[in-house]
Amino acid sequence: MAIAKAERLMNLALCLLGTRRPLSKRELRGSIEAYLEAGTDDSFNRMFERDKEDLRELGLVIETVENLDGETGYLARRDSNRLPPITLDAEEAAALGLAAKVWQQARLAGAASGALQKLRAAGMPEAEDAYEAHHSALEPRIPVHEAAFEPLMLACRDRRPVVFDYRKANAARPEQRQVEPWTLECWRGHWYLAGWDRDRGAERVFRLSRITGRVRSRAGSFTAPVPDAVTVRETVESWAGETATRSALIRLRSGCGYPLRARAVSSRDLGDGWDELEIPYGHGLDAWLVEFGPDVVVLEPADLRADVVERLRAVAKG
Repeated sequence: MAIAKAERLMNLALCLLGTRRPLSKRELRGSIEAYLEAGTDDSFNRMFERDKEDLRELGLVIETVENLDGETGYLARRDSNRLPPITLDAEEAAALGLAAKVWQQARLAGAASGALQKLRAAGMPEAEDAYEAHHSALEPRIPVHEAAFEPLMLACRDRRPVVFDYRKANAARPEQRQVEPWTLECWRGHWYLAGWDRDRGAERVFRLSRITGRVRSRAGSFTAPVPDAVTVRETVESWAGETATRSALIRLRSGCGYPLRARAVSSRDLGDGWDELEIPYGHGLDAWLVEFGPDVVVLEPADLRADVVERLRAVAKG
C-alpha cells in the first residue's frame, strides 16, 4: 500500500510539473492509472484531495487556477519549485535550526524538520546548536491554541481564498466573512489574520480566537493585490492597538493586569486595592481592556469608556 501511494504521488507530481496549462480533476483522473481505478467520483475526489495536500506538505507548490468556464485546474510551475543555490553560513544555518524548534504543533514541527532536511540536501551547512545547553531552562515557543491557525496558515501559503464565521467582540452572534488571507501575525500573545475582506472591499484584521466553526477553502485566485510584509504587519499592529494616538486613564485592581502595567506611562496607588494607570490609547484598546473584566475601570476618555461598556453588555447578553 505504501509503495502504491508513493507511486501515485509521484505520478501526480510529474503530471503537475510537466504541464504548461492547468489540468482539471477530470484530466488528471484520466491520466493516472490509480485514479482510473477509483470506484466512484467521491472516492476519487477524496483520494485526489489527500494526495494534493500530501504533495504540498512535501514542499511542492501547487497553484489552483480557475479558467474562463469556471472549471478549476492545477499545476506546479517549475520555476516555483526549483530550489536556488544555498549560500548560508554557519550562523544563518543555526538561526534556521532554532526557528524550526519554535512550533509546538506536531504537524508544523514535521514540516519544519522536512524543510531543514531539504535545505541541507541542497548544501546548507551543518551547524552546532549553540542553544542546546540551555534547552532545559529556556526553549523558544509560539503557542497556538486556535483550530483556525493551521488552515489559515496553509491558505496564506497557497494564496487560497477562505470563508469562515467571525464574531466581533461587540456582536451577539457571528457572521460569515469571505477573505483573501495575506499573513498571520502574533501580537501580545494573540494571533491575527490580515487579509482582504471581499464583502467589504477593504483590508481587515481578524483575531483567530473569534473565528467560530471551520475555515473553508474556496477555489479561484485573489482579486486584490497582496501588500508587502511590512505594510501587513503595520496594519495588524494598528488594528490590534499597537499604534497609539492618545492616552487613557484607567483604574486597575492591585496585583492584576501585568501586561497593562508594563505598558503604562505612569502609575499611582489609589488605596483600597486599586491603582491608577495612564496607558497609550490606540485602535483596539477597548477590546483588550474587556479581557480583564472587573479588574479594570476606564476613567477617561469618555468614548473609550462607552466602547468598553458596550462590549461588556454584548458579552453579558451572550
